[in-house]
Amino acid sequence: MHDLKDSQKACPRCGKPYSPFPGTEDSELIEIEVKAYKRKIRRVRYRAGCNCEGTPGIISAAAEDKLIPRSNLGISIWEHLLVEKYLYQRPLNKCLESLRTYGLDIPAGTVVGGFKRLATLFDPLVEAIREKNRSETHWHCDETRWAVFELTEQKLSFRWYLWLFKSPSAVLFLLDPRRSAEVVSGHLGEITEGILSVDRYSAYKAFAKKKRHVLLAFCWTHVRRDFLKTAQGFPSLRAWAGEWVQLIGEVYHRNDLRCQTLEDRQKFQEQDRELRKALGAMKQRLRDELSEQKVDADRQKVLESMNNHWKGLQVFVDHPEIPMDNNLAERFLRSPAVGRKNYYGSGAIWSGHFAAMMFSIFQTLLLWDINPRQWLHEYLRECARLGGTPPPDISRYVPWQMSERRRAKMSL
Repeated sequence: MHDLKDSQKACPRCGKPYSPFPGTEDSELIEIEVKAYKRKIRRVRYRAGCNCEGTPGIISAAAEDKLIPRSNLGISIWEHLLVEKYLYQRPLNKCLESLRTYGLDIPAGTVVGGFKRLATLFDPLVEAIREKNRSETHWHCDETRWAVFELTEQKLSFRWYLWLFKSPSAVLFLLDPRRSAEVVSGHLGEITEGILSVDRYSAYKAFAKKKRHVLLAFCWTHVRRDFLKTAQGFPSLRAWAGEWVQLIGEVYHRNDLRCQTLEDRQKFQEQDRELRKALGAMKQRLRDELSEQKVDADRQKVLESMNNHWKGLQVFVDHPEIPMDNNLAERFLRSPAVGRKNYYGSGAIWSGHFAAMMFSIFQTLLLWDINPRQWLHEYLRECARLGGTPPPDISRYVPWQMSERRRAKMSL
């Protein structure tokens, strides 16, 4: 409440005092205040006044719910650290330095040990994400390197791989020392049909060979990059590569126009014909250039790659719901890639798998427009209420099983 000073409550000329006027002039100023504090819990004790069998000598109120028994760190601390590390990709030492500026000093070993204890709380959720992901029929797939600084007899280097499988409803990250089709088969081996939006990596091709009704939708962005790299590396081919980049842009434009008319059958058919016509002309040019007697080796390499993957590049034509590229997978990998840059990877195998778990949970929540911090707060409170164990029924915390009202309440 702001008021005038006594010297300001009168006319500066004649000295006549001002009279109060009803109401106030109001405004708002948003601030943030963060501080660490200790919450002391005092439990009232009672002594039994009888000698009945089984009655304890001292009776007190129930203890505070804790995620980790005998730990003095509350739920809000774990919530803050998990979000900072695995959603915003801040190194743990930076998170702890930040907390020290608020008057809270936590040893790094305490946090690492706590994360290891908390990992089991999220197992049912990750399994639900895994099963939901498998049950759908379209996946954006990609993989990137991830360092794990622990050697084993089977893996004598620190280079592991973080695999992404993004379906319409669930985002799953898997950490594996291999970069092979075995990882894809390990997750999607039981599917009988579907479409994988992928780059041209051989692991996906090897997997699809064993699945008659699984299609690979190759990424047009990668094809476009081939021409752009050629233009940058070989000035004499710049004009030629630019023409191809323009043709690819034309196909993107035609497909965008087609997708905008999905609700209007007649307009969709018109745009569909135009798209197929543009692709037909592109295919004919591809054949003509490959059939030339003297084809520059650098040109031929790009054209042959495009020709070899042509079938997979056409999947979107018969399936308008499938995008022309795999950019969505790269966007979901961007957050872990920032983490890799900020804290290099994981110090142990268990922590690498834990990182993949938390990436899966947070990115799935964001996919459903759910506030990860609010969701984590409610979930951890429930786990603490149950003595540091996961809920027997996780349906209230799985986005596709939540009621619309609950999802709206937790939305960003």
